[in-house]
Amino acid sequence: MLTKTQNQKVVRVSAVYDLFTVLGFVTPWTTGPTLALILGIGEIVGLQAAHPTFDPMQMLFVNLMGSAVLVWALARLAFPNQAMGRFDALSRALFAIWEVWAVWHGAPAIVLAFTVGEIAFGAVELLPVNAEEGATDPRIRSNARVSA
Repeated sequence: MLTKTQNQKVVRVSAVYDLFTVLGFVTPWTTGPTLALILGIGEIVGLQAAHPTFDPMQMLFVNLMGSAVLVWALARLAFPNQAMGRFDALSRALFAIWEVWAVWHGAPAIVLAFTVGEIAFGAVELLPVNAEEGATDPRIRSNARVSA
């Protein structure tokens, strides 16, 4: 069980992680070098992969996703609360599913390094938060029973 302060720290740290991992995918000019770096690291650890080339439509979706995750990370830095962590855990579960699917269908295995981060942060963001220190936002349910 996490305290409210610990939960906020986890949400912030996961947001910073996302900023670092997604920043290179925000523009068409940075996507190529970012992929080259990731695939180069994969080669160093023995995971060979071809460098993909994107047509303009594919690049658009890569950059839209990078931009959306960038804004989502900034929102979690500005408002690090339990609800944001829960929504982030959902997005991480979806990302992990699609990363595994992509590797299963031929994407470079280095992608699974990111999957580990998705699963780890998602699991910690789903831990219960101490009701006494829990969020004061009434939209957030706690595990404590409310007496009438």
